[in-house]
Amino acid sequence: MNTNFKKDVDLGLSASSKTLPSKYFYDKIGDALFVEIMNMPEYYLTKAEFDIFKNQNQELIKALQLKSSTFFELVELGAGDGTKTKQLLKALDNLNYDFEYLPIDISEHALHNLETSVKAELPNVTISPKQGDYFNVLAHLKTSEHPLIVLFLGSNIGNLPDALAKEFIQKLNDNLKIGDRVLLGVDLIKSKDIVLPAYNDAQGITKRFNMNLLTRINTELGADFDLNGFDHIPEYTEEEGIARSFLVSNTDQTVTISSLNKSFHFTEGEKIHTETSRKYNDHILEDILGQSSLKVINRLTDSKNLFADYILEKKPL
Repeated sequence: MNTNFKKDVDLGLSASSKTLPSKYFYDKIGDALFVEIMNMPEYYLTKAEFDIFKNQNQELIKALQLKSSTFFELVELGAGDGTKTKQLLKALDNLNYDFEYLPIDISEHALHNLETSVKAELPNVTISPKQGDYFNVLAHLKTSEHPLIVLFLGSNIGNLPDALAKEFIQKLNDNLKIGDRVLLGVDLIKSKDIVLPAYNDAQGITKRFNMNLLTRINTELGADFDLNGFDHIPEYTEEEGIARSFLVSNTDQTVTISSLNKSFHFTEGEKIHTETSRKYNDHILEDILGQSSLKVINRLTDSKNLFADYILEKKPL
């Protein structure tokens, strides 16, 4: 039994405003559902950033101020399947840039698949996967004499509340040398008619993705959640710029989790907050960068202006 999962579920459902951490979406079923989500017509995020990497890779190379004569280490935080990054790797390889690709992920399975595909598709690219915590790996790389380019894509930073996003940026800043650069992908603030369908699609894939969290708790922790007793409802306003996903109890009910030897009562309409997805503009990002030494030096957007890849550089204080 995953003791962290058990502890986090207990903590989240015991809170006055109930929550479940979004990181637990990703079991085998959740992984497969998220692949479906990325292919949904409503889910613009992946397509928009892929548009930048596929159609503006020369501009990305220029914005990152890379020199073909200078060896650098290209680090990716949470690399996944590397679909977008391979577009950049291909462009760098074609132009004979001298670099090593170091994808970091907690999933050994994901890293193995990525390494296999990169070696097959781009045999000239040197890849050195690193399994573990982002900052533990970066701390070791900080001693490198070579320039670091860090990729943090997919608006993953948007899953953090602003206060935690600031902490993340500060930790990233602390693990970089002066002159190192970051490519930070963020979803831009836009109207709710574009944003909400990405989290509540017509086929119900995002609903199944959220509901799978309750199925996991039933299966792994011995709970008796009735999935028909909950609805999936996302919320978003353009003014605030934050999409939130909730599982909402549609009746008064009590759920027992046998592994915790506890029961949790839900009133009709009571929400479980499952995910946050912050959207950005220049002002919000500057606030998140805060007092760190990371400064915006460039910005690229997709053809529809839905998504932005910001280039940050660590500057001297």
